[in-house]
Order: sequence, then C-alpha cells, then structure tokens
Amino acid sequence: MKVVYDPEVDVLSILLSDAPVAESDQHKPGVILDYDDGGNMVSFEILDASKRMANPMCVEYAIAPPLRRPAWGRRP
Repeated sequence: MKVVYDPEVDVLSILLSDAPVAESDQHKPGVILDYDDGGNMVSFEILDASKRMANPMCVEYAIAPPLRRPAWGRRP
C-alpha cells in the first residue's frame, strides 16, 4: 500500500495494488474509486483533500490488536 498526497492539485491517493486501472467510478462527490480488469479496487483518490481532512500531509498507520475470544467461548 502506498499513500501519496499531491499538494499542487490537492489530491490524496491510496494505492492498494500496482495493477493497471481499468475503470474508475466517482463513488461520492470528491471520492474516486479505481478498479482493475477483475473488478478489484486498486486505489482510491480524495479530491480537495485539504478541505476534507485535518492534514492530508500527516498519515498515521496502526495495526489493531487481534480480537480475543472470551474464555467461555473457547472449545476444549
């Protein structure tokens, strides 16, 4: 995954795959989804990013801890 912000055009792009884009869809105003030939989303773009988020130049990445099952839900 790669995150790119272009301040000249104020677009934040999140690239999920390096597959070529076969189709794009403006899902909601200001959000463009890109798909490959198989219909898999390969990237999405946020237009006018500085107006839609606090700071498009700041990216935080976190991995959520694994979900823990309660002891009573475990099988012997």
